[in-house]
Amino acid sequence: MKAVVTVMLKDGVLDPQGRAIGHALQDLGFAGVGEVRAGKVIALDLAESDPVAARAQAEAMARKLLANLVIERFDIRVEE
Repeated sequence: MKAVVTVMLKDGVLDPQGRAIGHALQDLGFAGVGEVRAGKVIALDLAESDPVAARAQAEAMARKLLANLVIERFDIRVEE
């Protein structure tokens, strides 16, 4: 199974990378862009065959290593 973990800064946490991307997009002529938030996507190839167990395993990984729970939130998508 594949699990995709998306990690983003929590609302209210300053995002200097997102701000820099937003300014660069405006400089390139994309005037309609509002707030930009940057994050990371981690794709995991898991040996697990049960989707529920794969999600639980990916969530444990996110909580222990992939996300800083003080300032980040995460979302998990499991694919067969």
